[in-house]
Amino acid sequence: MKERLEAMKAEALGRLAEASDPGRLNELRVHYLGKKGQLTEILRGMGSLPPEERPEIGRIANEVRAAIEAVIAEKQARFEREETAARLEAETIDVTLPGRAPRIGAVHPLMKVQQEIEDIFLGMGYAIAEGPEVETDFFNFEALNIPKNHPARDMQDTFYITDEILLRTHTSPVQIRAMRAAGGRTPLKIICPGKVFRRDDDDATHSFMFHQVEGLVVGPNIRMSDMLGTLLQFARAMFGPQVTIRQRPSFFPFVEPGAEVDVSCAQCGGEGCRMCKGTGWLEILGCGMVHPRVLEHGGYDPKEVTGFAFGMGIERIALLKYGIDDIRLFYGGDVRFLRQFAKM
Repeated sequence: MKERLEAMKAEALGRLAEASDPGRLNELRVHYLGKKGQLTEILRGMGSLPPEERPEIGRIANEVRAAIEAVIAEKQARFEREETAARLEAETIDVTLPGRAPRIGAVHPLMKVQQEIEDIFLGMGYAIAEGPEVETDFFNFEALNIPKNHPARDMQDTFYITDEILLRTHTSPVQIRAMRAAGGRTPLKIICPGKVFRRDDDDATHSFMFHQVEGLVVGPNIRMSDMLGTLLQFARAMFGPQVTIRQRPSFFPFVEPGAEVDVSCAQCGGEGCRMCKGTGWLEILGCGMVHPRVLEHGGYDPKEVTGFAFGMGIERIALLKYGIDDIRLFYGGDVRFLRQFAKM
């Protein structure tokens, strides 16, 4: 048995010396020192030895185990040092290299325009009002003088959730909610920015979802000249001090009289160019004096107060401001397009 132990020791130390990776080292440890390893198998035969020989064989077996374990420990430590050195080399950072500038985002051009519109009207004493995007038929249509089966509903192809619940087609419902919340207080001066939804086919000038800003002023002796002065001040703040505006009669159920407002083309100064299609004018919004029925739905007496309202598409203003000809560019997520507005 002594000879078997010495032979196993020599064999184990030789094979351990050739082990070139931690996996192979562990295989040899199990082969020689495991529960079913060679050393255990040899020691199982100690029961057949004379009692006087057993201590000596036990001592030799412990020496063999210790020698094998020592080599395994030394090899394991070396493998760990080599692994650590390789990892450190792979993770080495050259601190002399110039840093990489982080890619910083920017405000989306539509939000930049919305914020600019808000700042202009806040400077004129307006407050910002908000309302739900999922609306009732009453606030979206009926309270705005558009009863059921009214032909004007065809002007706004609507996403209905139920017969009475829908995605708002304009931000005008916020005006009714704001009037009711005011409880008859005057003057009321608000703008209502937000998303609106219509069943349009997406193309260069239309989208099923877009953004509007509507304005409302209610108080005693509010006149159409007040509205035109307000819109002229807005147009010059948005497009430049050289622009002027004109109004054209138009129909909207919630105002009477109603008008559409054009701004003189800032590109050509009104001379006519590709952007204004040679007319010298660009349409920017609709407006008018608030209809008496709308004032009543808002909790005001039309015999005591009057008001004006206006509404504009943020995408429309952005197209004109930046000279863009396709609304879909705002929603395409093309970083090359969006990056142009980062420093504006």
